[in-house]
Amino acid sequence: MKHQETAQQIVKSVGGVSNVKSVYHCVTRLRFELKDNNKADQAALKKLDMVMGTNISGEQFQVIIGNDVPKVFDEMVKEYPVLKQTAEGNKQEDGKKQNVILKIFETIAGVFAPMLPAITAAGILKGLLALFVTLEWLSAGTDTYRILSAIGDGVFYFLPMLISFSAARKFGSNPYIAVGVGAALMYPDMGALLSSGNPVSFLSIPVTAVSYGSSVIPILLAIWILSYVEKTVDRFIIPSLKLLLVPLISLLVMVPVTLIAIGPLGTFVGDGLSGGINWLLNEGGLISGIVLGGAMSLIVMTGMHYALVPVIISNLATLGFDKFLPLTFISNMGQAGATLGVFFRAKDKKLKSVALSTSFTALMGVTEPAMYGVNMKYKKPFIAAMIGSAAGGGFALAFGAKAYALAGNGGIPGLPGLVGQTFWYAFGGMVIAFVVAAVVTVLLGFQEEADDAEQISGSIAAKPADVTPAAPVEVEVEPASATADSTAYAPMTGKAIPLKEVNDPTFGDELMGKGIAFVPTVGELVSPVSGTVMNVFKTKHAMVIRNADGMELLIHVGINTVKLRGQFFEAHVQAGDPIQAGDKLLTFDLAQIAQNYDITTAMVVTNTADYKQILPLKLGEVAFGEPVLKAEL
Repeated sequence: MKHQETAQQIVKSVGGVSNVKSVYHCVTRLRFELKDNNKADQAALKKLDMVMGTNISGEQFQVIIGNDVPKVFDEMVKEYPVLKQTAEGNKQEDGKKQNVILKIFETIAGVFAPMLPAITAAGILKGLLALFVTLEWLSAGTDTYRILSAIGDGVFYFLPMLISFSAARKFGSNPYIAVGVGAALMYPDMGALLSSGNPVSFLSIPVTAVSYGSSVIPILLAIWILSYVEKTVDRFIIPSLKLLLVPLISLLVMVPVTLIAIGPLGTFVGDGLSGGINWLLNEGGLISGIVLGGAMSLIVMTGMHYALVPVIISNLATLGFDKFLPLTFISNMGQAGATLGVFFRAKDKKLKSVALSTSFTALMGVTEPAMYGVNMKYKKPFIAAMIGSAAGGGFALAFGAKAYALAGNGGIPGLPGLVGQTFWYAFGGMVIAFVVAAVVTVLLGFQEEADDAEQISGSIAAKPADVTPAAPVEVEVEPASATADSTAYAPMTGKAIPLKEVNDPTFGDELMGKGIAFVPTVGELVSPVSGTVMNVFKTKHAMVIRNADGMELLIHVGINTVKLRGQFFEAHVQAGDPIQAGDKLLTFDLAQIAQNYDITTAMVVTNTADYKQILPLKLGEVAFGEPVLKAEL
C-alpha cells in the first residue's frame, strides 16, 4: 500500500498522466520526460516519505527514491497502464528534440544497468580471489582456483554477448538475433582467423583484425545498427516469410558489416576514449584526483558517469584494473562524512538521527539519502562533501590507486573490488574524504530549518513532517518532567494498532516517541487524560495535551492531513483550556478525509525519555474511554 500511494502521489505531483510523455527508472530514481516541467510540484514531491529529492537533468525530470524505486515504478505502471507503454517506447513527441548528449547517457545507462548484477557478481568474485591468493588461502594453480576464475573471467570475456542481449532490448531489436551477432564474433574459429596474422577478407573486402573478447563499443554500435536493419528488412518481407528471412538477412548483413567497418570503428573510438581518460588519470595524478574527486558528486547527479561505464568495464577486462572507480568510493565517503558532520553540529534531535542513519547508509554505498535528504538540503554540508572528496581523490590518484574489479557498490561492501597492490592508497583516500568532509561540515556549520523535530511552544513535543506552525494562542509553562505513572484512555472509537504499523516513518519509527495508533470508525476525538491543552495546530488536525503528572501526548489525526489546511476539521478547545478525560477535543468528517488520505491517528508520548517504559494496554477494537496506554517511571 505504501508504494502504491507513493506512486499515485508522484504521478499527481508531476502534473498527472496527461503531462507524462515517458517514464522509466534506473537504480535509484524515476526518470520522467514531461510535456511541461513547470507543472511538476517539486515541493509536494519532496514532502513524500519515500522521495529523497528531485533533479532536472537537461529536459529530464528525476524523482530520487532509492532502493525502492522498482516497487514504486511497478505500482505506477500497474495503476496507470499507459505509462508502461511510454516506458517501453520512450518515443519523442511534438517534434521536440532531446539533448543528444543526455540521450547518449540515458542509452548507456539503459543498456548496462540490467547487466550490473552479473558484472558485479563476477567482479566481487575476482576481488575475493585476488584477496585469497594474497593471503595464501588459495593457490593460483589449483583446479578450484581455475574453476572460480572461470566464473569471474567468463562474464567479462563473453561481455559482447551480454551487451548484445541488453542492447537489443534497449534498441527494440530481437535479442536472440542480437546474441547471434555477438556469438559469431566470439566464435573460437573467428578469433583464430582474426588473430592468425594473415590477411583476412570477406567477398574480397579486407577485414581488419580486431579482438572482440571483452570489447564494449563495437558490439554496442553493431546492435544499434542491427535494430534499424532488422526493422527495414521486416517492412519488405511478406508475413509468411518473416520468421525465416528477417533473422537470416539480419545476420548475413550485420556480421560482415561489423567485421569490416563497425568493429574497427568501434575499437578505434573505444581505444581513443579509454586512452584519453586513462592518460588523464595516469598523468594528471594529484591534480586530476582533486578535480575529479571534488566534481564526482556533480557528475553522478547529472548522470554523466554512465558515459564512462564502457571505459571502466573495458579497462577491467583488458588491463585488469581501472583508476576511475576508486573516485566513486571516495565521493561516497565524502557524502558519508558530511552527514556525520551534520550529526555532530545539529541541535535538532530528529536531524541528528536522520544524519547519523544516512551517514551509515552512505558508508554502505547508498548515498542518495545522505546527498539529497541532508547534504544538498542544507547546502554547506554538500560543499564540505566535495572538499573532502577532492582531498581524498588527490591523495588516491597521487599514489596511483586502482580498482581491480567492479564490485557494484561504492561503499564498505565493495572494498573487495579495491584489493590489490594499491589497496591502502585507495582506502586512505576514502578515510581522508570521510574525515575532511566531517570536519569541514562542523567548521562551516549550516542553517537548521524549522523541521520535523522542532519543539512546540515550550512543549517537548516535536511536530511531524506534515505539521504546520502552532496556533497563535500558546501556553506559557515551564517544561515539566513526569512525576508519576500515567494511563491514557482511548481518544476515539475504532481499532487500536501498534505505532510501528503507521504508514509514516516519523511515527512508525518512533522518532516522535513511543505510543499507540488508531484507525477510527467515528469522526470524533476526545481527551485521553485530564490536564491542559498545550497546543492546537492551525490546521486543527493535531494537538498537544499534558496531564497533571507531566505526561505529554501529541495526537495527530491522519497522515499528511495538514494538506487539507483545516478543511473537514472542527476544534472544540484551544491552547490553555483545562480538560477532563472524555471531553470533546475535535470532530472531523471521516468519510471525506478517508477518500484521499490515510486516516490512521497516532497518539505519541513526546516525553518518552522521562519514562522507563511505555506499554500499550489494548490492541484491536476499542471504544471511547477504554485504557489503552500506560507510561511507567
